Amino acid sequence: MGKSVADQLVEMLVDAGIKRIYAVTGDSLNHINDAVRRDGRIQWIHVRHEEVGAYAAGAEAQLNGLACCAGSSGPGHVHLINGLYDAHRSGAPVIAIASTCATNEFGSDYFQETNTIKLFADCSHYNQVASTPAQAPRMLQAALQHAVHKKGVAVLGLPGDVASADAENISTALKLYRPAAVLRPTEKELQQLAALLQSAGKVTIYCGLGATAAHDEVVTLASLLKAPVGYSFRAKMGIEYDNPHEVGMTGLLGLASAYKSMHEADVVLLLGTDFPYTPFMPENAKIVQIDNQPEKLGRRASLEMGLCGDIRPTLQALMLLIQDKKDRKFLDTMLEFHEEVKRKLDTYVEDRGKEEAISPEYVATVISRLAARDAIFTVDTGMTNVWTARYIAATGKRTLLGSFNHGSMANAMPQAIGAALCQPGREVYALCGDGGLTMLLGDLMTIRQYNLPVKVIVFNNRALGMVKLEMEVAGLPDWQTDMVNPDFAGVATAMGFTAFTIRTPDEVEPVLTQAGDASGPVLVNIFTNPASLAMPPKIEFEQMKGYALWMGKLILGGRLDDVLEAVKSNYKHIKDVL
Repeated sequence: MGKSVADQLVEMLVDAGIKRIYAVTGDSLNHINDAVRRDGRIQWIHVRHEEVGAYAAGAEAQLNGLACCAGSSGPGHVHLINGLYDAHRSGAPVIAIASTCATNEFGSDYFQETNTIKLFADCSHYNQVASTPAQAPRMLQAALQHAVHKKGVAVLGLPGDVASADAENISTALKLYRPAAVLRPTEKELQQLAALLQSAGKVTIYCGLGATAAHDEVVTLASLLKAPVGYSFRAKMGIEYDNPHEVGMTGLLGLASAYKSMHEADVVLLLGTDFPYTPFMPENAKIVQIDNQPEKLGRRASLEMGLCGDIRPTLQALMLLIQDKKDRKFLDTMLEFHEEVKRKLDTYVEDRGKEEAISPEYVATVISRLAARDAIFTVDTGMTNVWTARYIAATGKRTLLGSFNHGSMANAMPQAIGAALCQPGREVYALCGDGGLTMLLGDLMTIRQYNLPVKVIVFNNRALGMVKLEMEVAGLPDWQTDMVNPDFAGVATAMGFTAFTIRTPDEVEPVLTQAGDASGPVLVNIFTNPASLAMPPKIEFEQMKGYALWMGKLILGGRLDDVLEAVKSNYKHIKDVL
């Protein structure tokens, strides 16, 4: 038997560095599955749901640079969508193989037929269907180039009859090219920027993910300019550590110190960030944005300058033009305020909560202290994001993954699968909300099947916490946000995990220590306080008015106990706001 198209594509994936394919096999995907089996160099990861496979591939791509997932006809394609959206919006280079019905059935409303070009159009840089054996390798090569260099998803639609056909020799390339280039602004632009920064009395630097490879350059520039440094959630692990100028995050999960530093500056320098929340951008400061994707310039704020470049070479060139400033008044004032903000946050750690209402802030602090210095954290969207943002410390070696742009629930556990597989030897913590975990609960069995040493930590507040807060701020009585959960530890035990349940504050540290020492899959179910809130760094009057209105409606509806519990749990926030 000669080489099939499926064999040819598997060889190309191997040459490109693909180590795993995350998929549920079946039907039109079976020829690829069999080619993987016969080749032996790629591991087929049998997830329970294709969405999990896409999330896992997205995590692997962010950690290792490229990953692959697959889905078979119809439902398999649709199940991939949410995870692929997340990968694409995260800039994760993912190859998605969407196997389809035979070419002679196209357009006939065949069983499980989907139009993959329409389906994946909004979450991919490349999206084509191979209708002949000669097209398939050319399209895969193009998909690889797009995924890696445009940083996102590339989809290859592959009919079953094409996958099983004899491979054809083609005249174009079969390999992935990874050329390196230096991208930075022109000398004239750098001189203009240096003059602006030099003349400004108060400068604040704000960093996104694109600046994390330039940690040392950011710290040096901040030292020269006497500038406080804020950062986005995605940049936290790369910018916070060993940074004497850092003032935390801004945005919905951020701190008042970063917000204040940006709003009191004369010039704000945005480095490698596409921070989406325009209400947190200053209106009176001059804003300069540097990004290697120039189409992103100016879409979040009106700019004094918009420059194109990779952050590290740009700062290396810029710093040659900057003279050391002497006035530290602005920097020291902002650093002092940041210390005050951190002291207030510590009050939530000191108040550890009570039985079945443990302070989630305390839990996050203990996890941060016990986890390895190079641990990988995957975090669910919602309130778990807040506790992670504020209480999991950076070390310079830790990695944080989440659904930071797409904002989907249920991402943490699937991303932990990809992280554990592609980074063996590192601790992996999946910090899950109870709502997120129950969405894709079945793939705990994928963790068990491959015996992955993932530590699944469930912040079990028995509610959709962030949705509940949104309704409270809007003045609406929270309704249909409460959750009746299973015994998560019991479920995990039945699946073969080492499992624990924590109901009191005194159990947190000893049980988490025991969980950290356990080998193989571990799940810890922690009963956290459902009344714990997360206030943003700036409280608008309308938010306070809405919160008061929510309280009034609950009292009138006979839910006085809920109001009293919310006030008791968050009196520090309320005191700080008033």
